[in-house]
Amino acid sequence: MAYAQPAAALAGKWTYRSFLNDPTLIGDDPNTAPANLYALLFAEAVFTFEIPNDTTLTGAIDWTGGGLDLTGKIRENDGGPIVEIVGTGRPNTGTANWEYDYHGQLAYQWPNGVNQVPAIVGNVIRAKPHNGNPAGVVASFIAVKQP
Repeated sequence: MAYAQPAAALAGKWTYRSFLNDPTLIGDDPNTAPANLYALLFAEAVFTFEIPNDTTLTGAIDWTGGGLDLTGKIRENDGGPIVEIVGTGRPNTGTANWEYDYHGQLAYQWPNGVNQVPAIVGNVIRAKPHNGNPAGVVASFIAVKQP
């Protein structure tokens, strides 16, 4: 499916959630499944994207107590636009010297989908170690467009 204006489709706020890539099933026990699922949550935040032109993305990812500044590229693909984003920590904050790289694609819009909300799916890697956490950790993410 071709996307007419990928820049317009990406601009705005997106609810971001990333998850550790653990293949273990969480189970269906109502006493343990919610905690098992929550343990997979790597981060929850809000992406804010600005699109200066058809191939450039700027913005921020913010969460309670912190955030990163974003710069990135947009590439057109047969399945929808692809984003390649670098998130860098903010000087004089708790995220100074942090770096995360994000790679995602706008999910397919089903022609017969009912109330489908645009989503970006992809993965993120901790590009630099910080706070005793090693570089190289990869998580999957989904970002859902806010109204």
